[in-house]
Amino acid sequence: MSDRELSCSNTAGQFMDRGRMNQNGVVQPLLTDLYQITMAYAYWKSGKTDDHAVFDLFFRTNPFHGEFTIFAGLDECLKFLDSFHYSDSDIEYLKQTLPEGTENDFFDYLGNLTAKDVTLYAIDEGTVAFPRVPIIKIEGPLIIVQLLETTLLTLVNYASLMATNAARYRMVAGKHVNLLEFGLRRAQGPDGGLSASKYSYVGGFDGTSNVLAGKLFNIPVKGTHAHAYITSFSGIGELKTRLLKHKTTGVTGDLLELAVQYRQALSQLLDVSTEESSEGELAAMVSYAIAFPDGFMALVDTSGLLNFSAVALALNDLGYRAVGVRIDSGDLAYLSCLARETFERVGEHFKVPWFSKLTIVASNDINEDTILSLNEQGHKIDCFGIGTHLVTCQRQPALGCVYKLVEINGQPRIKLSQDVEKVTMPGHKNAYRLYSADGHALIDLLQKVTEPPPVVGQKVLCRHPFQESKRAYVIPSHVESLYKIYWQNGKICQPLSSLEQVRERVQMSLKTLRNDHKRTLNPTPYKVSVSDNLYNFIHDLWLQNAPIGELS
Repeated sequence: MSDRELSCSNTAGQFMDRGRMNQNGVVQPLLTDLYQITMAYAYWKSGKTDDHAVFDLFFRTNPFHGEFTIFAGLDECLKFLDSFHYSDSDIEYLKQTLPEGTENDFFDYLGNLTAKDVTLYAIDEGTVAFPRVPIIKIEGPLIIVQLLETTLLTLVNYASLMATNAARYRMVAGKHVNLLEFGLRRAQGPDGGLSASKYSYVGGFDGTSNVLAGKLFNIPVKGTHAHAYITSFSGIGELKTRLLKHKTTGVTGDLLELAVQYRQALSQLLDVSTEESSEGELAAMVSYAIAFPDGFMALVDTSGLLNFSAVALALNDLGYRAVGVRIDSGDLAYLSCLARETFERVGEHFKVPWFSKLTIVASNDINEDTILSLNEQGHKIDCFGIGTHLVTCQRQPALGCVYKLVEINGQPRIKLSQDVEKVTMPGHKNAYRLYSADGHALIDLLQKVTEPPPVVGQKVLCRHPFQESKRAYVIPSHVESLYKIYWQNGKICQPLSSLEQVRERVQMSLKTLRNDHKRTLNPTPYKVSVSDNLYNFIHDLWLQNAPIGELS
């Protein structure tokens, strides 16, 4: 065991961020597939309750045609282990569900089952991960670690997919553009919506429209208004109030009157007839500005820039600064450039310097390719609001993590397949990330736990797990042991990172990858290798377990 795989102390609980440990009520032992429980009964009936098993949780392919994945969901897995217990009502339900003849002693066994004898190893949440390298390793009594399978997979699969998707959006948008998650109404149900908000923030988004996610996870909440607010007004005669107190002097001013005056002046400056702007839209913007004078952000189309600028200038006269506009349809590159040009002209003409810096938000079924295209067109957008393509991961709706038995009672297990991609790597393994002299991650190396870790400055033979000719020597400048024990003896063993810390780790971890691994088009595959010892072990076991055909 490496220095980083520290044993649990009895005081580990003091590190738990109780805000993060709020358990999702849906996540419970019955959130599983029936065959996990039928297998548990068969194991129990076969006298295998004391068998000791090791399972690897990993994925086979990076999502979105990329070459990296962000590991997320670890905190939810730990909450699940911490609360694992079949309630009386769970047991009653299982008695009705399992086949008649299932022995009552088994239900007594389940009723007393907890995760206290389980040990969970994992890489740090928010770290980049790669195919075949287990992101979680579970060891303990066979029945309990088998029962954990489906729940752990559902907690890790979508979280990691979502965080990876968000990280990709962050990379293509650039670090100076804000990203907001607007996907609750399009998400796969309320739980999917909350998870999307949480893990898009982990992946690099700056906020969400989801108010409950803001409360639960302390994520910044942002929003403006919908088209319905504009169309709810048909004219200025519908305004119930048009007065607003000056921010500093407290003197009441007529916001509508000021806006109408500015609209006339702007009409000449921008060469736009006031007849082209809607009276109902003007009334709606005045109404919204009175409600939120310090947070005036309006939904506009091309003609709406005149009304918005008029109301924003009127607010300025009363000591307030508008925030900006949101564009939700049309040619986003053209409209954003038009809006920026308009704001610059208005700011210069009326001697209001901050006007040229008004925020331009775009939200119109935006995906990764849309942002890349907008970048090429020289858009002037400061913030993207992204919904459907982000939260549903339309480009690839599932990550495909799997959970495979690799050792039982100290004996390695291998799953064979005609598809080499599905052959598992047997045995209890450690993983190391080897870095080059320039600080970039060079290769991930899997070894048997009995092997000494790689040493900085010493040559290491790294082999492709299944292709004999693919091998290389690596002299690492830095060696990182990837696994820590996160759960042991019924306790969480590591300080749990806050959501902000996980979010920061994502960006720091991505910086360790070369740009060619992260690029959108034809990224360079990151190498995952095994030691020479593990390579020979895998192939010897493969030959022992592979059936020998007979020709006649």
